[in-house]
Amino acid sequence: MADTTAKREPATVETDELTQKVKRAKTDSENGRGEVGDEFETDVLSGFQTSAVLSDSAREKTIFIRGKLADEDAVVILEKTPIREDTLAELFTGSRLKLEMRNDIYSTYRLQPPPHLNEIKTTVVCPATEKHVKKYQRQESFLVEETGEDYKTITLPYIQKQSFSVQWVHNILEKKAEADRIVFEDPDKEVGFVLLPDFKWDQKQADDLYLIAITHQRNIKSLRDLTSDHLRLLQNIFQKGKEAILQRYNLPASKLRVYLHYQPSYYHLHVHFTKLGYEAPGCGVERAHFLADVIQNLQADPQYYKTRTLYFPLRADDGLLSKFKEAGRL
Repeated sequence: MADTTAKREPATVETDELTQKVKRAKTDSENGRGEVGDEFETDVLSGFQTSAVLSDSAREKTIFIRGKLADEDAVVILEKTPIREDTLAELFTGSRLKLEMRNDIYSTYRLQPPPHLNEIKTTVVCPATEKHVKKYQRQESFLVEETGEDYKTITLPYIQKQSFSVQWVHNILEKKAEADRIVFEDPDKEVGFVLLPDFKWDQKQADDLYLIAITHQRNIKSLRDLTSDHLRLLQNIFQKGKEAILQRYNLPASKLRVYLHYQPSYYHLHVHFTKLGYEAPGCGVERAHFLADVIQNLQADPQYYKTRTLYFPLRADDGLLSKFKEAGRL
């Protein structure tokens, strides 16, 4: 389970300036999320010194790089943006082609599009901790079987000891950050939530729509804390989240995947809304739990997630995996 928080030490003036630029440049990450602006920051990465490639994926067209920015450890994530249907006409008329091969009816080219159609989505994490580095480094994974008792004796003590910070979540709920990105809010303290785009989504097309609903309640860490007492909250998120997406993006509920992660990547209850057909990270059966199923399970058994055996993947370097091994559970 990756900790996505970075504890910042008192910074020099130079680092403060860098941090402000990084905040404006960020477009992904599950914490430390900065505000989005229209200005260009041409010098944010000019001093970046690469030390290692943590991982890369030709299929997903992403690369994760470790290095230094102004003497601070940093991780830079580069991701090719999707080709959008509304740019095809300009892409075909405004690009240059260089022939590579022609054989009968087949030919291949190198296409050089206009610069604004050739953007690379860039995420900067700075200062980056070793936990950030481990999160993005390619690792072998193992499937863990966690009983209700395992959660009480292994997982929960580990979570409490680690004290994972969710201050960035509180900043959103308190409108100290990302207030302009909120798509919908129900301000009720018991059943309310805010709905906003996940930074994995560039918001330029609905095909890879990805939004997060974050609860105003702050004492629910994960699926394991849910009981029938939370049914009104879950039903409210399910219904109003779908209605807000229909109104804003014209996507009906039949085209949405609505789910929770277990284990989550941060311990404040949140629900994922993604476009059906978009293979969002973590939407597989080993980690995703449909919200509709969660609701039905709690209606049938108020303590369902207190006792149910749950399965989830952990990376080889995850501290929780070590705890399960020490307990003889893996």
